[in-house]
Amino acid sequence: MREYSKLLVILPILIGLQVPAVSSELDTAPQRPNVVLVLADDLGFGDIEPNNSSSKIPTPAFNRLAREGMRFTDAHTGSSVCTPTRYGLLCGRYAWRTRLKKGVLNGYSEPLIEKAQPTVASLLRSAGYTTACIGKWHLGLGWQSKSGRSPNAGHFKKADDAWVDFGQAVDDGPREHGFDYSYIIPASLDMSPYVYLENGKVTALPKSMIEKRGFPQYLRRGEVSDDFDHEASLSHLLEKAGDFIRQSARGGKPFFLYFPLPAPHKPVIPMEQFQGKTGLGPYGDFVAQVDWTVGGIVDALDQAGVAENTLLLITSDNGSFMKRLPEDASVLDHVDDETVQGYSSSHHQANGIFRGTKADIYEAGHRVPLLIRWPGKIKSGVSNSSVVCLTDILATVCEAAGVVVDATHSEDSFSFLPSALALPDRVYHRERAVIHHSAAGIFAVREGNWKLIFGNGSGGRELPKGKPFQRPFQLYNLSSDPEEERDLLKENPKKVLQLENEFALILGEENPIPDFKQGQDKD
Repeated sequence: MREYSKLLVILPILIGLQVPAVSSELDTAPQRPNVVLVLADDLGFGDIEPNNSSSKIPTPAFNRLAREGMRFTDAHTGSSVCTPTRYGLLCGRYAWRTRLKKGVLNGYSEPLIEKAQPTVASLLRSAGYTTACIGKWHLGLGWQSKSGRSPNAGHFKKADDAWVDFGQAVDDGPREHGFDYSYIIPASLDMSPYVYLENGKVTALPKSMIEKRGFPQYLRRGEVSDDFDHEASLSHLLEKAGDFIRQSARGGKPFFLYFPLPAPHKPVIPMEQFQGKTGLGPYGDFVAQVDWTVGGIVDALDQAGVAENTLLLITSDNGSFMKRLPEDASVLDHVDDETVQGYSSSHHQANGIFRGTKADIYEAGHRVPLLIRWPGKIKSGVSNSSVVCLTDILATVCEAAGVVVDATHSEDSFSFLPSALALPDRVYHRERAVIHHSAAGIFAVREGNWKLIFGNGSGGRELPKGKPFQRPFQLYNLSSDPEEERDLLKENPKKVLQLENEFALILGEENPIPDFKQGQDKD
């Protein structure tokens, strides 16, 4: 068998923005890899044992993948909340380039992905892959209304579910963006409508209502179908994903499965067999169920006989919502129920050593687990410290499949496959710095070990929340200070100017923002 490195012929880089892509030589390879992409929901960097040696949550499936594949220790989402990360993952471009400048969509929102925008699914399908999306969509759907119009058009306010005609298929969803098959929930597990959609049609009409619930279930009010069971949803989606893997393995064509989980996002409701399993409350038990779900995907690949030729990627859409606590467990008497539910006297730090939580611009908001396995191609049992962003997955997967990517549509995606394969004639270097974006719209730029935050707070949940582009900005060196405890802004004016210029270059003229270079930092 020829060396894999001889199959990778790179097209010229155009104006520093072209996504690396492989030539048609790889198109003639005997067998392209299947691709399975698992995206957990709110799984923190420290929730898995390979990233957190002091973790009290058993994660045997993640442990196996760390042994058999590669673990990235500096992987990030483009956003510290859900919808924008999913857009970036599938499209290879940051969501702030769209109409969504902050926050997330809801279950009734109109589609975010532009009709002409390529996705990793549409690119792979054009190359002969069978494609499927099974799990949480949360990118907007083209619901049909009873009046013939959508009251939710053009904004993200919560819709009145009375206007939706659930008897009609949605006219925009996964199938319009490259997926041959889809079985999804519209948004997060705590967002109505609580229905499954198979190939754009609800599997059962909603006939009852769920009223808003607080701790520990966290459900918003909305319509629910008789076949929708919140507690059983993760297991149900795993069964569908396993069926797709087994059927596709018999089909003779390479396949792509995008499997976005609805967990461990709220509502934190582990199945009965996991309740009490970890001794860390519902959150710890739910993370254990997520690990079991990942193990189910690994088992399905093994049983179908396709594991050896499958590129498997496991990651999360942002950090955990669980707060980081001091070592003194007595503080548990003085924090909210949401925090307490995931901890015991020997508590677990879901985001590891990192500052903040989901939604924040700090590291806990967007540094996430990333494990990849491709037997015989990617080295096993090693960690990789390259700085990567989940927008890079599109270019990486396409390079592995021999699919050329047009950088004018997926301008924020840079293949890290050379780093994963450790090719002797390829040195991995991301062509652009990584941009982070908080729930409230605070930006940060990451280049090398340096991170500049364009705001005076977290932009999410940690206090002070601050405001976008409100000075003083914040500068951290993550090599010496991964906890972001020492602001080095005043000592490094040249570095601040360099990062400001890099940030402005990436945003481009089509994304005007306040003139962040004006004014002086204040004490």
